[in-house]
Amino acid sequence: MLRTCVSLLRRRVVVSLTSSASASSSSWQPCVAGCLNDEVVAFLETTKRRQFSSGSNVGAAAAEQEKIVAAVVLERLPVVLPQLAPPVEAFQNFSFEWQQQYRREYPKEFLDASSSRGDDEGEVAFEPAPTVTEADRTNNRRSLDRALCKRLYLILQGFPHGGPKDKPIWHFPEKEYLNEDSLRKVAESAVELFAANPSDFFFVGNAPCGHLAYRLSTPPYKRFFFKSQMMGSKVNVKGRKIRDYAWVAKDELAEYFDPAEFEYMKKMLID
Repeated sequence: MLRTCVSLLRRRVVVSLTSSASASSSSWQPCVAGCLNDEVVAFLETTKRRQFSSGSNVGAAAAEQEKIVAAVVLERLPVVLPQLAPPVEAFQNFSFEWQQQYRREYPKEFLDASSSRGDDEGEVAFEPAPTVTEADRTNNRRSLDRALCKRLYLILQGFPHGGPKDKPIWHFPEKEYLNEDSLRKVAESAVELFAANPSDFFFVGNAPCGHLAYRLSTPPYKRFFFKSQMMGSKVNVKGRKIRDYAWVAKDELAEYFDPAEFEYMKKMLID
């Protein structure tokens, strides 16, 4: 823009000097200065109006087209310790056997005295609870009493923002940004739309844990994911637009989302 103004000034000076060459030397300088001042001011004002007009039009068009959505990744933490991986279990067994070589033995008199003592009256034999529940055997994914050693995530079946209007699909609970103070506030208000007990949820941080851009939808959407953890023992899912819901593990999300979304969620969610 600066180069354009400079080149225009040079052309105007040359034209003005050529047209006023036949006039006296005392009369052409004020004419050139006046012509330049009027034309430069008009040119700069026109350029300024175009810049502000084009910038405001682009900003208004972008604001009308693109939408922002806050989604809630609600998780139930593991209830029991997960089973160790085979390499970790083998190392722990080896470490225990190695330490047994250098252990100290109790005196024989102490061991005999402890073995001769009878059971206490209030002592009850301990039996661990089974980690495989009835919900696991029947594959009831609407129950929280399943996959006790894994993290479970709540997904809903309905019509999310930017999705198809004629077919319900699976998605995380979400809400469109309107005029809230922050995206965290949008995510908190989204909980109230699907849960009857929103006070039982704890949001982990104020920043989103990930985001996806849906450029092919009309209008395009940007979806920001906020992680939240369940603090109570159950969640009462509500909502007229919710067709179904499920509590699924991370590896089971592939059955509900398309491959591109699932690949991103594998990186976003932790085991």
